[in-house]
Amino acid sequence: MNVIVCGAGEVGFSISRHLSNEDNTITVIDQDKERLEKISNKLDIRTLVGYASHPNVLSEAGADNADMLIAVTQSDEINMISCQVAQTLFSVPIKIARVRAEVFNEAENTNLFDTGSIPIDAIISPEQEVAKSFTRLVAVPGAKDLISFDNDLVRLIQITLSEDCPVLNTPLGQLTELFPDLGARVVYIVRNEEGIVPDKLSQMKSGDNIYIIAESKKTDRVLSVFGKETARARRIVIIGGGTTALNVAKSIEKNEPQSKVTLIENDKNRAENIANELEKSIVLHGDALDKEVLEEAKIEQADFAFAVTGNDEINILSSILAKKYGCHSSAVLLAGDKYNPLISSLDIDAVVNPRELTVSRILRYVRKGQVFQVQSLREGEAEVIELEAMESSVLIGVPLKNKPLPEGVVIAAVIREKNVILPDGGTMIEIGDKVIVFSRHDAVSEIEKIFSVGIGFY
Repeated sequence: MNVIVCGAGEVGFSISRHLSNEDNTITVIDQDKERLEKISNKLDIRTLVGYASHPNVLSEAGADNADMLIAVTQSDEINMISCQVAQTLFSVPIKIARVRAEVFNEAENTNLFDTGSIPIDAIISPEQEVAKSFTRLVAVPGAKDLISFDNDLVRLIQITLSEDCPVLNTPLGQLTELFPDLGARVVYIVRNEEGIVPDKLSQMKSGDNIYIIAESKKTDRVLSVFGKETARARRIVIIGGGTTALNVAKSIEKNEPQSKVTLIENDKNRAENIANELEKSIVLHGDALDKEVLEEAKIEQADFAFAVTGNDEINILSSILAKKYGCHSSAVLLAGDKYNPLISSLDIDAVVNPRELTVSRILRYVRKGQVFQVQSLREGEAEVIELEAMESSVLIGVPLKNKPLPEGVVIAAVIREKNVILPDGGTMIEIGDKVIVFSRHDAVSEIEKIFSVGIGFY
């Protein structure tokens, strides 16, 4: 594919890295020459200095022959105008824009995009994606992350195993014998920062980060088997009062109404404004690094502390302090990646990365085939893809044991008429099945071929 990426920030770099590793032709546009030099020094792509919304710049970038434009500059307006120009002057087939301002995502304004008035095929809102992630942690506090597939019939659950996990050193092949109704499969193990695609003989160790595909209705059972609590978090302390923090608080109020939320904001005027926008959350004015402020928020009674300021350092420190003063669990928002090597050694239970969430949403439109959802794992090291099995797929009507999959690929679940199947060698995929596939990044192109869509589909 020929892809134009508007914006050379964190998201622009991440999506360019993903796509450039897959034999796509990438051109990145940005006004900042230094940013572009950093990208071109690391990736084999073309860069162009200029305004992404200007017709002459898009023309020089090759918009006439582009298959996709991804607009992720820091400006919503530039992103939207870039898509408009790409459609009107160059007829670019797929246009994706990051739009952060909440007003554009309100229900009464979505017809701007739905009717084609502003021709954008996919709107990405990082703040909304982050709010969803933190809300999922409230519902399943034993997990480091949780992603839903096919209207929440299937979940991808990430957890860290502790020393008291009852199934440590147990071959994975025995789990179904020990727990025949478990309804789950371990698809990836990260041990000492090394990713492992397990087989039936693989065993789990204390400290492992594991990724599990599970039937959603059996989430509590799965967490219990792996030694995790299943009770929902009821007392939440949110550290920070920016747009993201406000969205998190609103999302919890709406989706977890039994939870009690206390929000801490350092700016007095902002704290007052937030208090007026929230229905039942308590808003405190103060510094979350101050012990007295945390005590006023009753941090010692909190089930979860969410650190979501715009500063990674403050998020890490305040999260550690919250745990020190008695909070049960903590989660932090990390926009950058420079602290990633330290996280495993710190007393932090979960990390939410808005860049990775945004990249995952974009990848859905990049992947070939009838793709419904993509979740990027560990900065693109692997992906979980939800797609539909089309008639042209080579897997249709053949037992999986007769069609060896590429190394690093696992057919984790099959959804047929709302029933979840954890496949084995005798399972045959049927036309119309929704299939949840785990794949290392270097095998994704093979997955696209296996589930390729016939020309007639388009």
